[in-house]
Amino acid sequence: METLLEVAIGYALVCVLVAMVFCAIRLVRGPAAHDRVLALDTLWMCGMLLAIVLGIRFGTQIYFEVAILIALVGFVSTIAMAKFLMRGEIIE
Repeated sequence: METLLEVAIGYALVCVLVAMVFCAIRLVRGPAAHDRVLALDTLWMCGMLLAIVLGIRFGTQIYFEVAILIALVGFVSTIAMAKFLMRGEIIE
């Protein structure tokens, strides 16, 4: 018999994967560049959440370190993309 935590983790995994699929669809079909940037921002956030949920599921620390790396790279890439869309250049 499954415990409540195992059921909740399974439900969270399914929800995060569904959100990732919707973000990927918006990334491909987005009508404007701003929609694609927002979808990419949400996609890396979902990837970070997926790593955290897998870290809870398997009980290892490596997934949490991966989640921190995803958060740092995602934040920097979102700032760079927003700056590029606003000004047309990244480095001033």
